[in-house]
Amino acid sequence: MLDLLTKVPLFAMIVEMDKLLPVLLTTVIFVAIGLVVFAVAFFIVVLVAPFSVKKEIEDDQNTALAIIIGSLIIGVALIISAAIQGN
Repeated sequence: MLDLLTKVPLFAMIVEMDKLLPVLLTTVIFVAIGLVVFAVAFFIVVLVAPFSVKKEIEDDQNTALAIIIGSLIIGVALIISAAIQGN
């Protein structure tokens, strides 16, 4: 195990300063796109649902609906991460 740690450079994941701005800009762009996609997906769920999603989750403690909304968020996150990685 210690042999593996000696083969990896200590600062292998740190971006060089001259390449930092493009990496930071790309990160901010993907974060903005991801937030917009999350907002649109949640807005579609609220529009399609024949009931108040907020009332069902907060007031009525509807766990099943909360699980569905959570799985929607995880699904969109997986799609966005695959798009960012180019898979």
